[in-house]
Amino acid sequence: MPLSRRQDLIRALPYARRYARALTGSQSRGDLLVAESLRELAVVDTGTLPPRLSLYRWISRHFDSIATTAEMAGQREGMGATERKLLLLTSLEEVPVADAARALDIDLRQATDILSRAHAGLRTVAETNILIIEDEPIIAMDIEDLVRRCGHQVAGVAATEADAVALATRTRPGLILADINLGAGGDGMRAVASILRHHDTPVIFVTAYPERLLTGETVEPAFVITKPFEPMTLAIATYQAVTGGPRIE
Repeated sequence: MPLSRRQDLIRALPYARRYARALTGSQSRGDLLVAESLRELAVVDTGTLPPRLSLYRWISRHFDSIATTAEMAGQREGMGATERKLLLLTSLEEVPVADAARALDIDLRQATDILSRAHAGLRTVAETNILIIEDEPIIAMDIEDLVRRCGHQVAGVAATEADAVALATRTRPGLILADINLGAGGDGMRAVASILRHHDTPVIFVTAYPERLLTGETVEPAFVITKPFEPMTLAIATYQAVTGGPRIE
């Protein structure tokens, strides 16, 4: 593999990790898919796709062998693997639908039809109550509005670590949507760590610098979206976090 392509693959790794983690609902399983994909690319890479799309393609292929078994066993209702992959690629990863179709080895028209059905399916997502951890009042209000427009309830809005832990204890949210930097109010990741010691719930982290949370070197989030984000991105991330993706354990 040429050195320049290898360097491009390395630069694409944070985004590949974000996609794989969101697809599986797990840091460890997602990072394993990325590692397997890199091994495949080292052997069979033909350079027909840009490095980032190549990683998405191999992650998706490895995921298929896991997800298909689970779905055929009737362990998961709702959207199938292809719908989830297209939603995540086009929204979370901001890949044009034509490139997403190439990565998934499907026809563009078929991809467009599947994506249309998947968007419609988001409206049937199971309602949950969401705790918002955000120290900027205007941003918090915008997120609160988006959460309600996605069909969910707002358990509360916390601007500090202490408030977040207290609200979580009182409301027992079904999902946490957390900023990382809370300014003088502390650290969103520390707040979430404290909450998760007593209440097991999915978490979506919101940050302007997602690559800092996607190194693969420490305990990191399974779900990360980038500030600023579109309503559809939040809707898709919420759906994937709440439903957990196809069960593969």
